[in-house]
Amino acid sequence: MNPLGFLTLAALVFAALAATPATQRTVSSHLTAQDQERFAKVFSEGLKSNDLQSLYYASANVALPAGDVTSTCKRLFTLHGESKLNDFEKNFYLIGARKNFGCKEALPAKVETAVKAALAKDATTAQEIYYNFHSAKLAGLAVDEKVRTTLGKNLQTVLKKDDSLNSLGHAFAVAAELGTAGSFAYDRIEEAFVQADEVDGKMLQFEGGLSITALIVNGGFKLATSLSKPAPITADQAVKFATYFLSRASVQTPKGVSVLLEALKLLASQKTIAPVCVRLADNGQLLPESPVLSVRVCDLLGKPLSPALAALSTTVVSRTSNDALVSKVNLVPSKDDATLYTYNLKSASPARGLYRVDVDAAPSYRQQLQVSVLGKVRVSSLEVGVGDTDSAASSVKRQSVAHPSKLATVLNADSQQKVVLKTALVDDASGKPITVHQCFVLLRHQETRQEIIFVAETDSSKAYKFEMDVGARAADFGHKSGLYEVRLIVGDALLSNSFQWHLADLELKFAAGDSQQQQQQSVDAAASSRKPLPEIVHQFRAPEKRPPRFVSDLFTALCIAPLVILFGLWAKLGVNVKNFPLSLGAIGFHLGLGAILVLFGIFWLRLNMFDTIRYLIPLALFTFICGNRMLRKIARGGSSEK
Repeated sequence: MNPLGFLTLAALVFAALAATPATQRTVSSHLTAQDQERFAKVFSEGLKSNDLQSLYYASANVALPAGDVTSTCKRLFTLHGESKLNDFEKNFYLIGARKNFGCKEALPAKVETAVKAALAKDATTAQEIYYNFHSAKLAGLAVDEKVRTTLGKNLQTVLKKDDSLNSLGHAFAVAAELGTAGSFAYDRIEEAFVQADEVDGKMLQFEGGLSITALIVNGGFKLATSLSKPAPITADQAVKFATYFLSRASVQTPKGVSVLLEALKLLASQKTIAPVCVRLADNGQLLPESPVLSVRVCDLLGKPLSPALAALSTTVVSRTSNDALVSKVNLVPSKDDATLYTYNLKSASPARGLYRVDVDAAPSYRQQLQVSVLGKVRVSSLEVGVGDTDSAASSVKRQSVAHPSKLATVLNADSQQKVVLKTALVDDASGKPITVHQCFVLLRHQETRQEIIFVAETDSSKAYKFEMDVGARAADFGHKSGLYEVRLIVGDALLSNSFQWHLADLELKFAAGDSQQQQQQSVDAAASSRKPLPEIVHQFRAPEKRPPRFVSDLFTALCIAPLVILFGLWAKLGVNVKNFPLSLGAIGFHLGLGAILVLFGIFWLRLNMFDTIRYLIPLALFTFICGNRMLRKIARGGSSEK
């Protein structure tokens, strides 16, 4: 092989490895025992419900106590009579719940007649066909091949008019029961599933939520199974649909729980594409003395896989260094729990930190998890002391305190001094200095229990230090002198022994003048906080300054001047009004025109635009009609003279 070909092959192999998904046919959750208990409670409440739909879905999933059958059946027939649902829908719920409860009451004749009649005529929706067909099956009515063929043709006609997701979902469910008469619907499955919306690249759902998504998934799989066709979705799509259904495990209605369980059971039964749950069996925190990795593997319903996995291997990689702690080791199945697999990492001596866990069950399943190996922290040394404010921290005399003991003597500090503290924290296993997420120094007044917390900072040697100028911090303490507890708080997500240590007592003395002044300020602040706040008054923008009166009058005179000149010229030249037509149209036109001009003047002075338009429309119509009549009369007069 030439060098270029070798490099190309290596690049392709590397790209294939990089494209290997972190998860394959796996989800990170499943239905738990708590979920099942909550579902049982939802169904139990549904049996007591006065909603016909809830009563049916509850009856389909839980058994009714024998002592409640008579009263519940009586309530069922009453609810059917009072229901506002469509006849075909409420008949289905009645027939189904009656059969599930084992009611002794006969099915009303009008209900049975309505179901028979519905099968003999064409329905207008796929939903109507679905309910009528299943009502007939539940009632034990004969549905022969002729009826199935008729229903198949009716279903094709309906889908030509309405191919919405709701219509397609009901059509798939019916077509699955029709045999060859419903085979046409298989060609529409792909059309339905391509309309699924992807959420965050992790879930697939249909517009309409849980009910529509479950309806299409259940119907599509049933139709494909009845025709011995392959599954309508891929393994990757099955994972995303399963993730969506599991995210809706908090549903609270009997119908929602019923369709959710049906969809999850159906997906779990598809052996070729069914996703399984691979997750941590605990909180993922491994203790240093017993770092046992526990992984739970089960189906979507939380049940053991059947058949069980031949082998489950794992590779544990450090998030910090990317070094493999263990590679391709087999997890050990538990004898007591068929869903539990464990591996003890004690022999690998894992250091404190975060680790990536790659779980593989070749060749179908792959999951990526994360665990944290906890460590123990130990106080290697701690020194605390009091010195003058202007002295260097290194020159302050300090006393050593061993954890978890408390300093025997009480420290004393006034406003001219400072308190210093330095501590070294080390890993209990390795003895190396470590840093933690939280290292605080807490001072608590022994009488008032008032607390103030300071952050300890690290130096170049990873030791934590704290320095407090008592006088500068007097305001933080409210100038409250007295005995304070000094506590060290150490915490971290990767520690198994986070602690709070009462290491010493500290007597603080603030200046008396400052204390009195602070108390007076506190009294004044408390008094002012109880007084009403000043009223908020909105201030409009000040109007712009108007021009002088002389300028306004001059502008008005200039505006009126053209009109005065017009009337003056008319008086001097003489106005010829001999040809003015004395008709209603001419008089009305000029009156309307004058009224419009007057309206514009009023609009300028006081009216708004909307009021002006309301008055202008009738005036304009009147003026237009009168003007049209006037012009027609003038035209006729001119023609007669010629």
